[in-house]
Amino acid sequence: MKKALFAVCVIACSSPPKTQQPVEPKPDPTPEVKPAVVEQKPAAVEDPYLWLEEVTAEKSLAWAREQNKKSQGELEASPGFTQTRDRIRAILDSKEKIPGVSKRGNFYYNFWRDAQNPKGLLRRTTLVEYKKKEPKWEVVLDVDALAKEEKANWVYAGITCVYPKFDRCLVSLSKGGGDAKVTREFDVTTKKFVADGFVLPEAKSRMSWKDRDTVYVGTDFGEGSLTKSGYPRIIKEWKRGTKLDQATIAYEGQPTDVSVSAFRSWSHGKSHDFVFRGISAYSSEMFLRGADGKLTKIEIPADANAGIWNDQILVTLRSDWAIEGKTWPKGALLVMPFADFQAGKRTFTMLFEPAPNRSLEDVAELKTALVVNELEDVKNRLYVWTVAKGKWSKKPFGKEQLGTTSLSSVDGYGETNDYWLVHTDYLTPSTLSLGTLGGTPAVLKTSPTFFDNKGLVVEQHFATSKDGTKVPYFQVSRKTLNLDGKNPTVLYGYGGFEISLTPGYDPVSGSAWDEKGGVYVVANIRGGGEYGPAWHQAALRHNRQKAYDDFIAVAEDLVKRKVTSSPHLGIMGGSNGGLLTGVMLTQRPDLFGAIVCMVPLLDMKRYHKLLAGASWMEEYGDPEKPEDWAALATFSPYQNVKKGVKYPRTLFTSSTRDDRVHPGHARKMVARMVEQGHDVLYWENIEGGHGGAADNEQKAYQQAMAFTFFAKQLGLK
Repeated sequence: MKKALFAVCVIACSSPPKTQQPVEPKPDPTPEVKPAVVEQKPAAVEDPYLWLEEVTAEKSLAWAREQNKKSQGELEASPGFTQTRDRIRAILDSKEKIPGVSKRGNFYYNFWRDAQNPKGLLRRTTLVEYKKKEPKWEVVLDVDALAKEEKANWVYAGITCVYPKFDRCLVSLSKGGGDAKVTREFDVTTKKFVADGFVLPEAKSRMSWKDRDTVYVGTDFGEGSLTKSGYPRIIKEWKRGTKLDQATIAYEGQPTDVSVSAFRSWSHGKSHDFVFRGISAYSSEMFLRGADGKLTKIEIPADANAGIWNDQILVTLRSDWAIEGKTWPKGALLVMPFADFQAGKRTFTMLFEPAPNRSLEDVAELKTALVVNELEDVKNRLYVWTVAKGKWSKKPFGKEQLGTTSLSSVDGYGETNDYWLVHTDYLTPSTLSLGTLGGTPAVLKTSPTFFDNKGLVVEQHFATSKDGTKVPYFQVSRKTLNLDGKNPTVLYGYGGFEISLTPGYDPVSGSAWDEKGGVYVVANIRGGGEYGPAWHQAALRHNRQKAYDDFIAVAEDLVKRKVTSSPHLGIMGGSNGGLLTGVMLTQRPDLFGAIVCMVPLLDMKRYHKLLAGASWMEEYGDPEKPEDWAALATFSPYQNVKKGVKYPRTLFTSSTRDDRVHPGHARKMVARMVEQGHDVLYWENIEGGHGGAADNEQKAYQQAMAFTFFAKQLGLK
């Protein structure tokens, strides 16, 4: 059970690339870093570049192709580009990577891409085979063959199979990598799509199994059936053998909601049907749906989240909850018998109690226990909770390690105590272990070493933000790092939607940057989830500047410590992190030597009118409200970029097929900066969705462009 609400996924579930690079300090003595004098009063001018919001208009695409030609011409000709691209591609296509699996029935399913299968294979094996170094795989669906046969640019977008036999599945396919998908019923026994099965045309749909002959579906049913964010407003129950327009309505939300959905939850062989109404990014309602279709609201705070495990209700809080004379703190995990909860009782047990330096990362649901994963100063600690005669008890699981440790149920339905255990850090390839509660986990798979980590070290430091808050960050660098301010450094950040940036092995940045002597830094700024809901909420809406102050503080600390200096310091971020880097561009152009701004939000005056933007107003604010726009106007990059200011050279990237963050943000920013006489680069992938790339070849090219750009601008030799 994840701590974050479902609606967060509308922007954040496509994880931004975790690529960072080193920053160089100035020679001794280090001068005081002072903010550039850049006024933050946006000019009230009409937007002359609205035409670039027309995504597939020929004029817009011609403009994008012209920019691509310039950027590709420069970066492809740069020393090392081809070698970097080919090496990244080889890493992404490596057959030695750990194939992650999901157990469904007696099989373990995996989706796999490599050089021979660029669009990928859905395949499966048995546990006996999976334990072998080279398992034998049975191909279930060849997406490359399907795309060729149907003459469509299919990108695999996931599969969900019906419990308990898992013989029928809903396969989602995207055209070019966007969020809008085609969903089709698939028989994994015959390995064919089901004739006259459940099929949905391309849309941002929600579809899940109720039973083998019934699904819950939310899609574009016609006028008025979508929210302003472009997601389903109406959920229906659809029976096999009937037409979609004959499906019966299970729930209708409001046009201003983010989305609605319905699903059947299974635990320990028992099912519950729920309807979920995402009112905003962090507020929602959940209803228990009875066999007669009657809805009973789950009475918890609007910003809380809930789930069922073994007849117990689990509630995670994002704000304090005062009930029955007791106040439960924000960030807590509560549990109690679901039957008692339905009867009106509120006799919870707190399985996780938040602290200023500690937050809830995740909960694994096994047959006889819950394993709570806590973050303490961005380090994992796991605890096993069991219940007997109504009393809960706790004991530690394993030992604390620097890096990221995660534990998850093998089956996901509370039927066994088998679990997967994964550990990784910035320099150590992932290890996958298989264990059973009460025993010792055995290492099953180890990812290969993709870059030379000899002489590299990981350190955690803390910077002091403008308001005195201590902000953690991780640094990957040489043990023998010369603190002379000349080390090329890339600083990566995100800072939004309660997403935590935890340590993980990244062979792309490792091979393209760390191994070559660059410094790689990850900033755990406010807006993220590293310290729980309070850490996120501290940078919401009118307080957004605190996230940017945190990032500036980390950058200045790197300079103060003489790790790097402004000419050698680059920053990178994507999506909400693209907004972060755009703000850095306009607020502190003096502090950075280069910027890579990927699939970004940049026009905060119009973001709520573009694609899924309306669903993020609880995060940023509503530009239509004067008090919210007053805050947004102070940092919105598109409104604050100015002629006559010396900006660090910036590479903007986007995707034509991104139907989550509109490519118009990056397009318009580049057009305005070019008009103002600034030297910037722009590259737009014609497909690829919000991740910016649809296959390994595109990902390799995109990342090679970024690291080649940094090497050139920051002086990495």
